[in-house]
Amino acid sequence: MKLSSYTSFTILWLLLITTSSFSQIYTTAKVDEQVKELLSKMTLEEKVGQMTQVTIQAVSKVQGTKDQKHQLDKTKLEDAIKKYHVGSILNVYDMMNSVEYWHEIINKIENIATKETRLGIPVLYGIDAIHGATYTKGSTLFPQAISLAATWNTELAKRSGEITAFETRASGIPWNFYPVMDIGRQPLWSRLWETYGEDVYLASQIGSSYINGAQGDDISAKDKVATCLKHYVGYSFPINGLDRTPAWISERMMREYFLPTFEAGINAGAPTIMVNSAEVNGIPGHANYHLLTEVLRNEMNFKGFVVSDWEDIIRLYTRDRVASSPKEAVKLAVMAGVDMSMVPYDFSFYNYLLELAKTNEVPMWRIDEAVSRILAVKMQLGLFENPYPENELQKDFANKTFTDDNLKTAQEAVILAKNNNVLPLSKTAKVLVTGPTANLLSVMNGGWTITWQGNEETLYPQEKNTLLEAIQNKLGKKNVNYVEGCSFDKDINTSKAVFEAMNSDVVVLCLGEAPYCETPGNIFDLTLNDAQLNLAAELAETGKPVVLVMLEGRPRVINKIEPQMNAVVLGFLPGMEGGNAIADILFGDINPSGKLPVTYPRSPNGITLYDYKPLEAFDSNKYDPQWSFGYGLSYTTFEYSNLVLSSNKIDLSGTIEVSAVVKNTGAFEGKEVVQLYVSDLYGSISRPNKQLKGFEKINLKPGEGKTVTFKLTPADLSFIGLEKKRITEPGDFDVMIGNLKGTFTLTK
Repeated sequence: MKLSSYTSFTILWLLLITTSSFSQIYTTAKVDEQVKELLSKMTLEEKVGQMTQVTIQAVSKVQGTKDQKHQLDKTKLEDAIKKYHVGSILNVYDMMNSVEYWHEIINKIENIATKETRLGIPVLYGIDAIHGATYTKGSTLFPQAISLAATWNTELAKRSGEITAFETRASGIPWNFYPVMDIGRQPLWSRLWETYGEDVYLASQIGSSYINGAQGDDISAKDKVATCLKHYVGYSFPINGLDRTPAWISERMMREYFLPTFEAGINAGAPTIMVNSAEVNGIPGHANYHLLTEVLRNEMNFKGFVVSDWEDIIRLYTRDRVASSPKEAVKLAVMAGVDMSMVPYDFSFYNYLLELAKTNEVPMWRIDEAVSRILAVKMQLGLFENPYPENELQKDFANKTFTDDNLKTAQEAVILAKNNNVLPLSKTAKVLVTGPTANLLSVMNGGWTITWQGNEETLYPQEKNTLLEAIQNKLGKKNVNYVEGCSFDKDINTSKAVFEAMNSDVVVLCLGEAPYCETPGNIFDLTLNDAQLNLAAELAETGKPVVLVMLEGRPRVINKIEPQMNAVVLGFLPGMEGGNAIADILFGDINPSGKLPVTYPRSPNGITLYDYKPLEAFDSNKYDPQWSFGYGLSYTTFEYSNLVLSSNKIDLSGTIEVSAVVKNTGAFEGKEVVQLYVSDLYGSISRPNKQLKGFEKINLKPGEGKTVTFKLTPADLSFIGLEKKRITEPGDFDVMIGNLKGTFTLTK
């Protein structure tokens, strides 16, 4: 039975997938009036300038590299702001700056914008601070998104947002191109680690919590930033797994899996959105009027502004060939719904849009609409009152509390996937540490860290511990041997590693991926490289216990070696405190509590996700991953009992409570993620075998029990129906918590 249209029903449904209820930080009557007044004073040139964004490279004399200090070019900067009236500048060249130098850059930009132009409109500076203030020296760098999601802890996600906002704003930068709200349902994709995993509910909860932390109730506060949802929409699902390649997503799938997380981010208050660099169903993201206007604006009621991704408007002509000229590309993008162009190297967008406006090919109402949205965000950020860095924030930059919170987050992000009574390790053991990821900080942080690719190991802070160094701190260097064994793709000294293993009590084998970001991270096979698999196999043949630690941005297939490993720890990208966090878990100082936010495939083509359809488990088909979504072990044990449903029936206006008792039956204090799943037994559209509808992370001492209660409403039971609208249908539903199951009926 269809209840209502997608638009109206979504309002009720969104209350259940976000951690805050309609805290949108959009325009107020006062801001609307101020925008209207300022807009009335602006020339066409000034308006088009506000829609133009250039990279700092376009206004620099010397590009910043590890061997060369960056320098702004005063003449270029003045031209950009005074002649072209640019509304936004972004980025670094490829090298992080100190807080002090960021202040120098921002002060120079804002001095020209606010003191040397007719209207004094501040420039909005943006940066990719995706797991901390990644381009500021000494910043607190958290686990990347996939590892943050592995904590299943919304409070830690919120705290990550708070600290990242503080340090980004302390750098003088008010706008963060983050979070990625496209969900990660294609494990081959090189940006999987930038997502919060494969599930709509989990990604919505973690992403919304991050936004709440980053923005608070007032983004004009000196320690808050404006967030930017990326990359709207469907970018994360390329059919061949390669970055910036086509996705083919039906409208039903789009509305069921990909749009809801963006709705959650909008509802949490994100005032800006960045566009998908690729294409969906043959339509490039930057020319997709249906998604950018009909859905985003008319259905989801997004009030903020939309920014293009890097150079993607001109690529409608140069790459996608849906525009026959650069000028037509600008027209297509702006009329589709793009408000600001990340040009980024020149002022071609400005010149083309000016021409289009003068000939009315892009009408003035559309330019006024875009500029109003941009000005509103600047006003919400308080930039008209003070666009300058807050010097007093420097004293608390990367303080001990921030570092402690980062360590706690990393500890909860690490997943224990296998343990044949080997872990925790004894602190009296003699340990061999080997493998290509053992003694590098970059492999725990990944892309967008210090540099774009995150691979300049010499630039990483030497005071931070690699996993090897963290283990040495636990045991003392004399009890730890280190042999690299192999690089990521070739043998270096495997034979020496095997020899040292014979003289050790246990082997900690550190495998995984070198850092990467975007297209340079493309691969054609999820299987881990042969050199690493061979190292693992030869070490296993020694008969010594081998503990495998995986540091990776996506789940690399290890089925050939997993049976030979005595324990497996999945670190993914745990951030700058990752070495300490993993060592704490290996030696039992911390009880692991991370759970997988993605399905870990057993084979390269075994890409069946946890919420698979009945057809995917019929006849010889089956869900047979290496480890399933939501999985993760502990050093203690938990027992589930006493599943109680408040009723065995619910009507379309009712709610039902589902509770269970969880008890720590082991010898160690530990955290457990209690997960609630729902299965719609029959539907007019084939329904997933189960879907996550709630979770709560609890801490229990040995012998302690706790009753955990979840509330379900008809909105939790909704789906996109035959007419591509969100509906609920009466019928029977199973609910599952742990190994417990109950059934209830939804009536008309």
